[in-house]
Amino acid sequence: MTGEAAAETGWAKINLALHVRQRRADGYHDIEAIFAFADFGDILSVRVADDVTLAIGGPFGAGLPADESNLVMRAARALASAYGVRAGAALTLDKRLPVASGIGGGSADAAAALRLLNRFWGIDADAAALCAIAASLGADVPACVGSRTQRGAGVGEQLCTLADADLRGKAVLLVNPGVPLATGPVFAAWDGIDRGALADGPPLASALVGRNDLEAPAVSLCPVIGAVLDALDQRGAALARMSGSGATCFALFDAAADAEAARAAIAAGHPGWWAVAGRLR
Repeated sequence: MTGEAAAETGWAKINLALHVRQRRADGYHDIEAIFAFADFGDILSVRVADDVTLAIGGPFGAGLPADESNLVMRAARALASAYGVRAGAALTLDKRLPVASGIGGGSADAAAALRLLNRFWGIDADAAALCAIAASLGADVPACVGSRTQRGAGVGEQLCTLADADLRGKAVLLVNPGVPLATGPVFAAWDGIDRGALADGPPLASALVGRNDLEAPAVSLCPVIGAVLDALDQRGAALARMSGSGATCFALFDAAADAEAARAAIAAGHPGWWAVAGRLR
């Protein structure tokens, strides 16, 4: 039996560190990463319907396909197939995160669809079962199912939840220069040099001594990322780095007022950039 109208958030994913270790024969890459999640993102809602459908709106919804190629639809179909669900669902995605921006928007939306429809259709699958379905949808989707601080290995699907007392609630600022950047070309531009493993220990400490190996290739393809990082570095952040394959960059601050002041200053100086301040979940 289906539920009433409900909603889930596709929380913005942040790679606090991203070490690329090797290029695999299958074309993928072995990575080590620390995933964290901001307290804002896309909003996915659902209501009773005869068929599974998707409508897309919001500030970044224009031009996005709402057909079977969309990860939200793929997630819905995969969940229904796994549990023999015949019910429909009218899904609406309020797209608030930039597209192709290195903060897991599509993956987060797919994970939100799994969580939402798991409740809406009364399936009651546990997190492990949802993650197994998520792994068939994309490397980042399993991490987005729980949307908590995690360490990732393999292509990102080998996950370990981390104690995150040093991170939870920390002020964060995300800035995107308004330029979409596809993941494939960034990985292809990586120089293939293994610069070493991600350090063990608390996630913030590991991130501080870590790096993002995709930052240099991303900047070579999209130089404005360098300008974003420079702008963040000037605001006194505890850590400023590119997230994922870009072009979004993040900065961590000790106080929410500092993150908001940085956001206001960057928005004033670069009105075409997307900038949102919040906290880590």
